[in-house]
Amino acid sequence: MIAGVPTEFSPPGPQSFDTPPIIHGVDWFTKPVLVAALTVVVIIWFFWGASRKAAVVPSKLQFAGELGYNFVRNSIARDAIGSHDYMRFVPYLCGLFFFILLNNVAASIPLFQFPTFSHIGWAYVAAVMSWVIYNAVGIKRKGLWGYFKHQTMPAGVPVWLMPLMIPIEFISNILVRPISLSLRLFANMFAGHILLLVFVLGGEYMVFESGNLALGGVGVLTFLMGLAIAGLELFVQCIQAYIFVVLTAQYIGTAIADEH
Repeated sequence: MIAGVPTEFSPPGPQSFDTPPIIHGVDWFTKPVLVAALTVVVIIWFFWGASRKAAVVPSKLQFAGELGYNFVRNSIARDAIGSHDYMRFVPYLCGLFFFILLNNVAASIPLFQFPTFSHIGWAYVAAVMSWVIYNAVGIKRKGLWGYFKHQTMPAGVPVWLMPLMIPIEFISNILVRPISLSLRLFANMFAGHILLLVFVLGGEYMVFESGNLALGGVGVLTFLMGLAIAGLELFVQCIQAYIFVVLTAQYIGTAIADEH
């Protein structure tokens, strides 16, 4: 407010995600890069610290590390891939889960308050990595033609339907999966963060800058709604990391399964 005149409210939008460089002249070093780098350091420190002095009676850090690792190993990898092949994919799935989880949760941590995967390039890279892995292991297991047949020719479908089913299955199982993986993660992080910005910035404007007592009261309620949305967003941040890794594990399991 300037000289008693309310300033115009500038609503958040895609421009709110354009973070400036942290170091002047180093254009690539932005907040998402910093958050991603810090999460890698935290993950390495956490699991190194949890495993370096493993004991029969675990310390609190070892117990937390085993709890996180066992959750990914037993509840995601083994259930989705199967008890015969799952162990070799656990390191990737575990690292992927905690990387996505911490980068998502960073949006709820003061000073950081930015979800890395609200920049779609990060979601694309994670999805492409998973796409390469499950297709590569499928081709290695079945051969190129065997894998193509496995993914595009459902068992029990009449031969005369194959010309229709093959392109549909190819698009669904080969082309669309990385797009759906990345867009689901990106859209939830982007939408949740921008919704939170709307309530917080809108509430701030109504309370401090609108110059209207009635709007000020509404602004207080808006802040309270923002707190509720922040709690909901924290839940979404966690569940999206879980969904991404569960789908990746399911795709790997499908790729190496003996039957379609």
